[in-house]
Order: sequence, then C-alpha cells, then structure tokens
Amino acid sequence: MKKLILVVVLAIISVGVKAQEKVNWLTFEEAIEKSSSNPKPILVDLYTDWCGWCKKMDKTTYKNNIIVKYINDNYYAVKMDGEGKDDISFNGKIYKYVQQGKSKYHELAAAIMKGKMSYPSTAFFDPEKRLIQTVPGYLTEAKFEKILAYFTKDAYKTVEWPDFEKSFKSAI
Repeated sequence: MKKLILVVVLAIISVGVKAQEKVNWLTFEEAIEKSSSNPKPILVDLYTDWCGWCKKMDKTTYKNNIIVKYINDNYYAVKMDGEGKDDISFNGKIYKYVQQGKSKYHELAAAIMKGKMSYPSTAFFDPEKRLIQTVPGYLTEAKFEKILAYFTKDAYKTVEWPDFEKSFKSAI
C-alpha cells in the first residue's frame, strides 16, 4: 500500500510541476552580435570558479522561475568568468587574460568592474552596448528582481533608486 501511495504522489507531482526554466546564457560576443541585429539590454553575470557566493547565486537567484523568465524575456544574458582565458573582442579592442604574480583576471571583467574585482557582480549594458552600472555582490531573488526592473524599464534614467525601491511591487 505504501508503494502505491508513493507512486501516486510521484505521478501527481510530475504532472503538476512545470519543469524549471533556465537562463539562456550566451558568451559576451554572442550577446553583442544578437544585440546588433535585435537590440536588447545585456546582463553580464561576472563570476569565478572559486567564488562560493557565485555558486549560491546560481543555485538560488538564477533558478527562480520569475527571475529566469524576466531575464530571458528582457535581456541577452552573459555568464562571464572573471578569470577566463579566452580573448574577447568588444568595441574594437581585444581583451585578454592577464596573470601578474598571484593576481589573475580577464581585462574585460576588470574594465566592466572598473578595477574593483568583486565576485559575483552583475553588469547592465543598454541596447547600444554602453555600460550602465555594475552591481557587486550576491543578490537574493527579491533584491535582484527590483534591480532587474530598475534597469529594464529605464527607470534608472528618471527615478532615484530609493524612490524606485519604495514603490516597487514584487511578483515573487
């Protein structure tokens, strides 16, 4: 009897639960190319392999279906290793991996973070491929939802963050 109940419960769960969506991650160059033919803002998740908070953000914030849908609908999303070794071409310049003693980084990551190497960081570019802002640190789903809305709807151009944050209505 217990096995039958377990089978029925598992069947109900598998029918009733939608498969979790995933962020459609691109390389930086793929996002730039797509944005050239179909302009859209670009979101860049800057991470490293050794960063525990980066891994936590991947397991929580970037797994939230509302966040995933919002990113996929409104951005070209880039997952960029801040210590990646591949050259990246952007705005007529080739950005490279650099190692100086114990310090190692990718030049584009350093440029996006303006030399303040903090992981994770999330960078927002407008559809014209101009950096709007980089937000350092781990972001919970609730905080990230607000930030996404602030940059997606161009509110950042006319509304100060504290005012936007007070009036924001969450879908989470």
